[in-house]
Amino acid sequence: MSTIVKVPSNYQTIGGLKVSPTLVKLVEETVVPGTGFSSAYFFSCLETLTNELRPEVDACLKHRDDLQAKIDGFYEKCRAEGTDPMSTATRPMCRSFLKEIGYLEEDKGPVSISTQNVDDEIGNIPGPQLVVPSDNARYVLNALNSRWGSLFDALYGFDVIPQSAVQPVGESTPKSGYNPVRGEAVRQFANGLLDEVAPLNEGKWSEVTRLWPKFVGRTQQLEIQLKGGKTTSLTTPALFVGSTGSMGPPSAKASGAATSTAMPDKGRIFLKHNGLHLILEVDRADPIGAAALSGIKDITMEGPLTTILDMEDSVSAVDAEDKSKVYSNICGVFGGTLEAPFVKAGKSMVRRPNEDVHYRDINGDSASLPGRAVALVRNVGHHMFTDMAVTSDGRTIPEGFVDCLVTVSAALKDLRGTTPLLNSRKGSVYIVKPKMHGSREVALTTSIFARVEEFFGLRQNTIKVGIMDEERRTSANLKECIRAASERVFFINTGFLDRTGDEIHTCFLAGPVVRKGEMKQQDWIKAYEAANVDIGLHCGFQGKAQIGKGMWAKPDSMKAMLEAKIAEMMAGASTAWVPSPTAGCLHSIHYHRVNVVQRQMQLAMRPAAKIEMLLEPPLLKSKLDAKAIAEELKESAQSILGYVVRWIDMGVGCSKVPDLSNVGLMEDRATLRISSQLLANWMHHGLITEKQIKDSFVEMAKVVDQQNSSDKAYRPMSGNTDTNIAFQAALKLVFDGKRVPNGYTEFTLHEARRQAKAAVSSRL
Repeated sequence: MSTIVKVPSNYQTIGGLKVSPTLVKLVEETVVPGTGFSSAYFFSCLETLTNELRPEVDACLKHRDDLQAKIDGFYEKCRAEGTDPMSTATRPMCRSFLKEIGYLEEDKGPVSISTQNVDDEIGNIPGPQLVVPSDNARYVLNALNSRWGSLFDALYGFDVIPQSAVQPVGESTPKSGYNPVRGEAVRQFANGLLDEVAPLNEGKWSEVTRLWPKFVGRTQQLEIQLKGGKTTSLTTPALFVGSTGSMGPPSAKASGAATSTAMPDKGRIFLKHNGLHLILEVDRADPIGAAALSGIKDITMEGPLTTILDMEDSVSAVDAEDKSKVYSNICGVFGGTLEAPFVKAGKSMVRRPNEDVHYRDINGDSASLPGRAVALVRNVGHHMFTDMAVTSDGRTIPEGFVDCLVTVSAALKDLRGTTPLLNSRKGSVYIVKPKMHGSREVALTTSIFARVEEFFGLRQNTIKVGIMDEERRTSANLKECIRAASERVFFINTGFLDRTGDEIHTCFLAGPVVRKGEMKQQDWIKAYEAANVDIGLHCGFQGKAQIGKGMWAKPDSMKAMLEAKIAEMMAGASTAWVPSPTAGCLHSIHYHRVNVVQRQMQLAMRPAAKIEMLLEPPLLKSKLDAKAIAEELKESAQSILGYVVRWIDMGVGCSKVPDLSNVGLMEDRATLRISSQLLANWMHHGLITEKQIKDSFVEMAKVVDQQNSSDKAYRPMSGNTDTNIAFQAALKLVFDGKRVPNGYTEFTLHEARRQAKAAVSSRL
């Protein structure tokens, strides 16, 4: 909730607000130019929003605390009376109690969303979704440009094709340069994929020697020549949608080999399958293309159709200075001006947003495809407050208010068509709102959006809301949450990691919870994942909104991702999160292998998941042995420290943190929330002691220090753990785990990061 802070003397008074000069400068120089309004008007809107809706934010947060206190009291009473919280007699009593206190909301009947002006990438085309920290301009541009990715590079550079499977016995792996054996394995994989996605009437893609567009009447079709000179075509001719370049038919002298009296073939063949495009890059002058029978040097896959520019879990932004970097990048994205200089192979380069992709369609007409993913922006949750601007009494304001105003101000150029590169072709702004608890908080979000639309004279419901289904009370009342945003909702997404953290915190006093590795086998998580899809389909999301699934956490394990993540499409998801452009490229294969629209129609016929299973706490059913407890303690301590030290000392909000087996895992505040809540829960119930936790953290600090020893910017924790800010913050996350609202880690992290920044400043 809002608090009163000491206002720095250099803050500027603007109306009834006192504002950080850093934020004032950003708004004046970056946010408002080209919008048609002044910085004074921007801050006037912020003041109005604060006066009108901050009381409701405070009330919603108090309601969270009140409900948790009542749930804690219920479990305390059960344990005092010797009642098993998991018994068949207790569970119905618990559900009745949750209804009585208003945790479970009244079902008000069917819901049918009426969201309009949604881009096809969201409403109609299933595809991957990338999430990127918005404080790093190069990462943001990589994410936007990841809509189109090289399949050959993704396969060649990662473990989808294992080294052992392609290296002949007795031959050593080339130390540098191109490995032709591996390259051939990539080609075989690609040909096999084309046989799946775009089968031929006769023959296989591995037998193709040439391909070219040919007019038959007024439209083109794709002609394909096989070894021996025979021609064939696609089993489904409509998959071919256009081309560019010079790929004329074989000459009269042509035989089984691809020969021509003209220049070597060079062009692009555009295929479209399940709504996603594949571009066959033909270039016989290229070494890779020359080595291929077909002349195909690569396949450009249409991958992440949307990308979330994250202001929340994956960034470390604790003050006006940090948020200015975030806001500046967001303005650059919507203005089409974002650039990121970098050095590659000793050469200075500049990364920019990709232009649109142009080609000739089957009628010979000019056509184009978006060159970039549609940008969605994740603002912070209602529980976050900031001192970037405070009211005249020194009280902090909801950070999400500033996020929303900056996001929409930045998007005005896109909405008005004055940017060189459009984001939304339907004239919408997409804001993902995390950490909402129940329908009242969703209604609060819609009130904020409606007011901002009024401020800027926008069409009603221009600002769309993505509902993160990552808190237990939202999951239990998802249909009513959707009802509260039925004219705006464009997305619901299961965030398994945060959802697990809230599950642990909600049932904290019920008993000790299962190990992290066992969470996905629990009844509640199965019901949670199924209910999200069921409710989305029953509320009419098809053709209007996304149903999403969570992140793949192992960015180096692409083979495992390719094997496992297809299950999310089979479960009914129209999008799922990936951690990198490479992962997005490979994940797009799943949307070719599964017709998501048809799969959703099948799933819509099944009985909906039961609320009873969703509310089952993930408690241990049998006692853990000392070895299992010690393993979990070490794994969690190492995970917590590995993430926290980089967050606090280096300002890195999302890290690839090696585990105890040195397998790199994507860690953000959601994974931190699980680990810290689990250890806090186990300590409360006597499975581990405070001393064991401290000893394990001291031991794991040495491991984390060693894992980061090659990073020159890293500052070791071991040797001074009593005074090390990051180490002490990591311990505090566990020791305060029961007390902190909803088990959130942000409050501790922000406080410690600000201390660390102040310590660095004092040494300068």
